[in-house]
Amino acid sequence: MAVAGIIAEYNPFHPGHAFHIAETRRLVGECAVVTVMSGNFVQRGECAVLDKWTRAKAALEGGADLVLELPTVYAVSSAEGFARGAAALLAAAGVVTHLSFGSECGEADELKRLAACLDSGAYRAGLRRFLDRGMPFAACRQEAVAGLLGEGPASLLAGANNNLGVEYIRALNALNSSIEPMTVLRRGAGHDGGDHPEYPSASFVREKILSGELRAENPASLAYGERGMLAVLRSMDEGEFAALPDCGEGLSHRLYRAVRRGKTLEEVYDLAKTKRYAHARIRRALLWGALGLREAVRPVRPPYLRVLGANGRGREVLREMKENAALPIITKPAHGGGIPLLELEARCTDFYQLCREKPGPCGLEWTTGPMML
Repeated sequence: MAVAGIIAEYNPFHPGHAFHIAETRRLVGECAVVTVMSGNFVQRGECAVLDKWTRAKAALEGGADLVLELPTVYAVSSAEGFARGAAALLAAAGVVTHLSFGSECGEADELKRLAACLDSGAYRAGLRRFLDRGMPFAACRQEAVAGLLGEGPASLLAGANNNLGVEYIRALNALNSSIEPMTVLRRGAGHDGGDHPEYPSASFVREKILSGELRAENPASLAYGERGMLAVLRSMDEGEFAALPDCGEGLSHRLYRAVRRGKTLEEVYDLAKTKRYAHARIRRALLWGALGLREAVRPVRPPYLRVLGANGRGREVLREMKENAALPIITKPAHGGGIPLLELEARCTDFYQLCREKPGPCGLEWTTGPMML
């Protein structure tokens, strides 16, 4: 049986995600769908609006068969770190035949060409020249690629989903994986776009949930835990900021100063931001700081496969994984005790509970089992 892997945040799950799953099945043929999903925190440096178990259940109801968790140390990372952590989980499962992702261009071959370019020595040399000018990394990368492939191919990197797709392909190449990348043309509102009659953007749906226009059970936002987060950040010294990921090039000093001046998270973000340091990079670094995480705690590859939910077909896939997986599979919370990265995940979940509209208790990481349909 073919098994298609999908990497997602489902923040929250919406009709566009259901379309992606259905279209993947149409293109691959009848197959199982395994999703690697971010846990309670997401790449933009925020809380997921709904907790990971609620989102896993929605994904199963929307067509997925098995949901695995992408640990926070990879979920709250740059596009490259996010992709490498998630692709490593799919490869370690030992059963995935395809990696399906949405893109603005809908052409996997074009994205493979870009991936090869980004892994070339010529690209690295060209990138260095632009970085030395103090330009933002994304702009430097696009300029370096344009010099090698032309403006047309380079412009594809401006699409958020194209960009992630390229990183997924690079990650599979780095793993020497036999998983075949494929892409589904994205429909509806774009990344961080607005409303759409069929496929609104996830950011639009989140806004409706947090404003109360859409009902949801106890949503979450860093705004609810802002003072607690600022209290942790104000207690950090410059050395602790320097130990956060992607905080080189003077960013750690800038964050330290911004935290000591800003009275709200938004003020801190604005004080730290420059043309060189993207807003998302700053948000991720500060979230790492608030969660008590450091670059040194992030393994090169994830050390386990954590099951957040499964249906009947997903349980069949799990049985096959038990014969083929390269990592231990955790289905019962108690089995994760003593694993350092999962202990850190439990701490992140406890912080998440303070960022909900109605604060929740500690310890849910050890008492909440997978969603089984």
